[in-house]
Amino acid sequence: MSQPAESTPLFSQTSLLAGISGPRDVKSLPAEALPQLAQEIRDEIIAVTSEQGGHVGPNLGVVELCIGLHRVFDSPEDQFVFDVAHQGYVHKLLTGRGGEFFRQLRHSNGASGFLYRAESEHDAFGAGHAGTALSAALGMATARDLRGTDEHVVAICGDAAFTCGVTLEALNNVVGSTKRLIVILNDNEWSIAKNVGAIAHYLNRLSTNPTYNKIHHDLERFFTSLPGGNDMHRVYMKWKRETKDFFMESSLFEKFGLRYVGPVDGHDQEELIKNLEFAKACDQPILLHVITKKGRGLEAAIKSPEKFHGASPYDPATGESTRPADGPPNYQDVFGQALTRFAQADGRVIGITGAMPSGTGLTHLAKGCPRQFFDVGIAEEHAVLFAAGLATKGMRPVCAIYSTFLQRGYDQIIHDVALQNLPVTFCLDRAGLSANDGPTHHGLFDIAYLRCIPNVTVMQPKDEDELVDMLHTALEHAGPAFIRYPRGAGEGVAIKPAPQRLEIGQAEVVKTGYNLNIWALGPMVADALVLAAEIEREQGITVGVVNARFAKPLDRELLSQQAQSSSLLVTMEDHVVTGGFGSAVLEALQEITDACPVERIGWPDRFIEHGSSVNLLRAANGLSPEEIKGRILQRWQSLAHLPAEADA
Repeated sequence: MSQPAESTPLFSQTSLLAGISGPRDVKSLPAEALPQLAQEIRDEIIAVTSEQGGHVGPNLGVVELCIGLHRVFDSPEDQFVFDVAHQGYVHKLLTGRGGEFFRQLRHSNGASGFLYRAESEHDAFGAGHAGTALSAALGMATARDLRGTDEHVVAICGDAAFTCGVTLEALNNVVGSTKRLIVILNDNEWSIAKNVGAIAHYLNRLSTNPTYNKIHHDLERFFTSLPGGNDMHRVYMKWKRETKDFFMESSLFEKFGLRYVGPVDGHDQEELIKNLEFAKACDQPILLHVITKKGRGLEAAIKSPEKFHGASPYDPATGESTRPADGPPNYQDVFGQALTRFAQADGRVIGITGAMPSGTGLTHLAKGCPRQFFDVGIAEEHAVLFAAGLATKGMRPVCAIYSTFLQRGYDQIIHDVALQNLPVTFCLDRAGLSANDGPTHHGLFDIAYLRCIPNVTVMQPKDEDELVDMLHTALEHAGPAFIRYPRGAGEGVAIKPAPQRLEIGQAEVVKTGYNLNIWALGPMVADALVLAAEIEREQGITVGVVNARFAKPLDRELLSQQAQSSSLLVTMEDHVVTGGFGSAVLEALQEITDACPVERIGWPDRFIEHGSSVNLLRAANGLSPEEIKGRILQRWQSLAHLPAEADA
């Protein structure tokens, strides 16, 4: 259950959180009421996420920080830019988005799990991927300077964000772009998994060195106490930078030109507010290093920070999931277990993840073959290039990266892997919808952004057994291979003792038909079989179903045969229809010059919002089974009125 962060008497017998309709209400509370407000916020987050799921640990850790931000600054005039923004629940509760709207968190008609500009004027910048806050905040601060206004811009960055190349690129440009920017480094030592690499070790040294900032502050007080002390202090700071820390070592951030303050206890409300006020008054870019505890207030989240980074519904008292444990295994675990077996049999097989070992299933590899497992942190570009380097030395690297996260490594895929035709395997979890997470996490674009690249093979399994076959096939393939598969449970299909090597570009006919043929990809194969049976029963025609398997290369021979013998081809994909699998079929038919009408079924050309389930989102976007069947029948019936020669 929820544990009070510290023992404090109730300021009021009535709920303080219920009375918060915006930041002004936060400011109006007396200081002695803030511990009670913090506890009520933690209680509400635990109550809601235990029912709905969500990002538990990150939000419990920033309660006092968010209260302090809204006490010191004036949102929306002052802008807060949260990195990733999965720690934005507290901000939502303090900006008028509590009550029933928050209690439907990540569900249809409820609050988004991330910050979202369309949801509130207090969400200055939307995000769902790590590392974006500092660049965006720097752009906003520079625009403010150019416009001649005086609002504050605050970037709230997790420590893991500093493992992202884009954050370091922004850091390199701060002093050249603006004279006033506030950066909050929220340091809890975790991204989703434990942070890795040199940056994490450096921040740990800073956070465990209480004398660092005391010496700097003592020197500042000494200089500023003298006549003309402000000028003397500026001269000292310039001299220290230019003499390469001869007198007292600078922090990494000061080498980039930012004033460093910290570390500060992120759960000491009074100390936090004092330091935020100091940052607000600072006349140069400043970084405030805040130490927080991920999961504070929920014992289970503190003990299992990776599990409670993003949790499914759970019992607050025990931390155990309340979802049934039975049922088919998740695709990610099928992949992770299979990769571990392949790695145990072949020392060349290497697994790579970008701070997502549990989400991708690579925890199995980390336990089974630790020397063949690499977590590179939130650094997808590096992950792809690292894999390319491994491949040049005869290794068989496998990058396990979510579909939308791999977008960050696009240049490396083209320039460093595909151009050199290196045998790197990419396994794209979350291909299709990640319903509760929304548009930043829906993997609806990967076929379109991959199939235009020479040398690549793109495939998707219809079930978990075929996923293992595809992984086996990719590891024996001589070039880049991409396997996309959805979030969640498989189809419940047993996995063969020995995997089968698939013929690249060869589809599978799972049901023979002559009047109409459905070419389906991945999980849409099961839906296509149900649709085929219903249409046959209702229309008295034969409907075939093809498990396409490959989005690139297509099985052109089978496609040509069916285009000549069928009156209509239907494509079904869990991907945006623009540029996707159906488009590839149309292009191939145009080159084959076989005239056959094609009805493409896929997600529409728009960003899909978050929702309670994949089925509800499909229904909201014209993709319910009934609507898909209606579209197919409408197209079929329209063909009955064509001249006979058009049917030939």
